[in-house]
Amino acid sequence: MAFSNTRPLIPAVATTLLTCGTVVVPASPAAAETPRVHAVQGLTRHSPYTGQDVADVPGVVTAVDQFGSARGFWFQDPDPDGDPRTSEALFVFTGSATPDVGPGDDVRVSGTVTEYSPGDGLQTITQLTDARWTVVETGAEVPAAVVLDSDTVPTTYAPDHNGDINQLELRPEDYALDFWEAHEHMVLRIDDAPVVGPTDPYNALWVTTKETQNRSPRGGTVYGGYDDPNSGRLKIASLIPFSEQPFPKANVGDALAGTTEGPLYYSRFGGYLLRATTLGRHVDNALPRGVADDHRDWELSAATYNVENLSATDTQEKFDGLARGVAVNLGSPDIVALEEIQDNNGTVDDGTVAADETLDRFVAAIKDAGGPTYEWRQINPEDGTDGGQPGGNIRNAFLFNPARVSFVDRDGGDATTPVAAVEGPDGRARLSVSPGRIAPGDDAWQRSRKPLVGEFAFEGRTVFVVANHFSSKRGDQPLHGLHQPPERTSEVQRHAQAELVRAFTDDLTAVDPAANVMVVGDLNDFQFSRTLEILTADGGLDNPLLGLPEDERYNYVYDGNSQALDHMLLTPAAGERARYEVVRANAEFYDQVSDHDPQVVRFRPLTGDASVDHREDRKYYSGAGRPNRG
Repeated sequence: MAFSNTRPLIPAVATTLLTCGTVVVPASPAAAETPRVHAVQGLTRHSPYTGQDVADVPGVVTAVDQFGSARGFWFQDPDPDGDPRTSEALFVFTGSATPDVGPGDDVRVSGTVTEYSPGDGLQTITQLTDARWTVVETGAEVPAAVVLDSDTVPTTYAPDHNGDINQLELRPEDYALDFWEAHEHMVLRIDDAPVVGPTDPYNALWVTTKETQNRSPRGGTVYGGYDDPNSGRLKIASLIPFSEQPFPKANVGDALAGTTEGPLYYSRFGGYLLRATTLGRHVDNALPRGVADDHRDWELSAATYNVENLSATDTQEKFDGLARGVAVNLGSPDIVALEEIQDNNGTVDDGTVAADETLDRFVAAIKDAGGPTYEWRQINPEDGTDGGQPGGNIRNAFLFNPARVSFVDRDGGDATTPVAAVEGPDGRARLSVSPGRIAPGDDAWQRSRKPLVGEFAFEGRTVFVVANHFSSKRGDQPLHGLHQPPERTSEVQRHAQAELVRAFTDDLTAVDPAANVMVVGDLNDFQFSRTLEILTADGGLDNPLLGLPEDERYNYVYDGNSQALDHMLLTPAAGERARYEVVRANAEFYDQVSDHDPQVVRFRPLTGDASVDHREDRKYYSGAGRPNRG
């Protein structure tokens, strides 16, 4: 039997697009008449036969992809060359047509060797296109899977090459990315796989091959530094029809018991992934959703929550889920700083910027969930200027419980007027406008959310809250990409944003060294990043996340890495009194209502009168200094 696909070859000089990918066709030597698979794969990421036709390459079919528009089959040489640098398998791309082969077919495949890149800066997939094949025999033994145990994959993730690693000779004993590339398309197996990233909307999840690598108490893998991206992470998707075996709805801490195996592939979404032909049995280990500790009457409680593009057009189910998060999981904080509030008609791009319907509906849902009747404050952005989903006019907002705190309103705050720290008649710090936005005209906020600043009063004590949503990481090179170490170009904007927020908080404390200032929200960067260093170094803000054990410093899960993007920073004197919690209600669960976990901090604000504050320290904190922060 034979098949010829119609996928065109794109010259190597073509622009690479994330949406469609490219086929790389550099100059290469003349094709051997009948090379073995390992010769086609070669010793680097690019085949030495790229762009050349090969004939009658032998192997046994191991799996067939019969879904979607990028179908094909994998075949593997049952007689390996013994060189750990060379993969023994290839993928045959057949376009939208399902190939008429099955596992165990002994085949001879002819076609053109191509290197397909699913996006700019990504690894390439060595494959055969315009393929023809003959089935020599059926029922052949499928090559045995390579077993992934805790020591199989190297701990070091990638070579520190300071550039493109495509042409480097593979070192699979030294680097995880080289190990995966040296096993591209081969059948791999993992037994009793721990789940470290929940099932996503596209029916994929993440496991780890290293049971003890930076594991959290709840079963995830914690990303604690740029030099340790957790090399054991592996994405799992299924080649099994869902009618035969539905994909599991798994949370972090669950497991795939027994054997999970299949060919290793590569995707722009997460990098190397195992396409399972055998999927382990889902074991639900009943990961509990977090509920915050009770706050004390004498403490102010404040939270931050990224509600993931909430608009009045969303389902009641989403509103109710987020509302339970505030009323139940967070315990109805006095103040809630919200990120990703959209305008009233969401992504409809018709000039609407008001978000009153979105916020009113959220307030009503929280009350129905047993919470207080919150009031809200926000500032409408100019249309189309703050980034996020087109038409959504994303912004930050405040909820507050008027039975516990009051909001100090000062007129004049709008989308373009900058807020300033000024000295009030009592000599204490106050805001020039409230709510207000920090330097909204500065280039640092171009197509990004502007920080919202509010002045609150709790038992006569002033508290300033800065709600933030810094620019996203979009545009950074991926951990699994061909540039190692990856460049993080998006940091430049976040560093500029952090400088402006730091300058503003410094202005407040220059007016009043005892000012209670909180900088909270989705900073889109890690506790070990330069962004956080700008905000905290040299007498800056205190980060209570660092008071948690290292294996608990996370509030977001991405590609199987439990990491911290959201933060609650306080001026040092307030931070000394703070009790801080990450409320783990979303990020580790497949049925999340937001991709971020909320956080809450509780503290008794300072009065600025040293004798009063000292007495309160003795009364409420028993002279023990910093309270429990976890």
